[in-house]
Amino acid sequence: MHDAEGTKLPDDAWRIMSVHPAPPFDPELAPVLAAIADRVPPTLTLEMVPRFRALPADPSVGGLVDAVGAVHDERSLRSDDGAEIVVSVFRRAVRSGYGGPGILYLHGGGMLFGNRFGGVQAYLPLIESHDGVVVAVEYRLAPEHPDPIPLEDGYGALCWMSDSAAELGIDPARLLIAGQSAGAGLAAGVALLARERGGPVLRGQVLVSPMLDDRDETVSTRQVDRIGVWDRQSNLLGWSALLGDRRGRPDVGGPTAPARAVDLTGLPPAFISAGSSEVFRDEAVAFASRIWACGGVAELHVWPGGFHGFENFAPQAALSLAAAAARDGWLHRLLSDVPPDDSAA
Repeated sequence: MHDAEGTKLPDDAWRIMSVHPAPPFDPELAPVLAAIADRVPPTLTLEMVPRFRALPADPSVGGLVDAVGAVHDERSLRSDDGAEIVVSVFRRAVRSGYGGPGILYLHGGGMLFGNRFGGVQAYLPLIESHDGVVVAVEYRLAPEHPDPIPLEDGYGALCWMSDSAAELGIDPARLLIAGQSAGAGLAAGVALLARERGGPVLRGQVLVSPMLDDRDETVSTRQVDRIGVWDRQSNLLGWSALLGDRRGRPDVGGPTAPARAVDLTGLPPAFISAGSSEVFRDEAVAFASRIWACGGVAELHVWPGGFHGFENFAPQAALSLAAAAARDGWLHRLLSDVPPDDSAA
């Protein structure tokens, strides 16, 4: 048995791990979990997926678009296999005349549900502050559309955004990719594909609670079981929907499950964050550590007592405000031509 870094573990490692209690939830966030338990149970089942897919788009997006002086329009892209992929483009109604940064956003939902409006609010303020353009992708979902379809949808959208930079008012030297949860895993995979295929050069990648590893071999995945949001059982469901019987097998490649990538050199600077009380904690830490080991740049934050998606469910909590400030500060430094600090851990 080996850990996520490939280190040989003792034969009784899983027994030892299984008795490790989960870190406690932040005192301000714990009541939020109790309040949402009926709507967002810790464990998602396949039977629940249609209900989650039927949830309407976040109504706050429209108000924030107006607040930052932006407009929203939709474009239809054609995938390599002939499918229509819808993207939302958010940008200033009246542009300044020079290219701003372009941010490609990939939503969360465990590969099973979600839409392009979920979580995009975090990046809309860049429209006002940096004359940015945000492109949110309605990638296709598993299990109807298994690997590599969601990943290729994301990569195709990145190529379209790069090719359309002049029309969209984007500086092609300031392309970023961002995502949350499953979308963060896809964002990391798209960054790997762009490196492997000689595709668009990315200025940075924002990976919030990234879903990176299909192998289910970390301490945190054993700790967060039947508690919190998106527990171990939910995570196994999401990866199984994407990969089928390939989940956990050695032939799964790096772009599909970025934690599998052996070589992390040549990647754009990364901002990586996770809560201490979520499944994705250990794979986020391991991914940042391997970027550093390969000579790359990453800023890592692990928020004590944070459950999966705490920033979305409790945006005014002190921990959520701190997490948003850290992400926004990193983006400001990156887009202001100040090299991001890779010493945070």
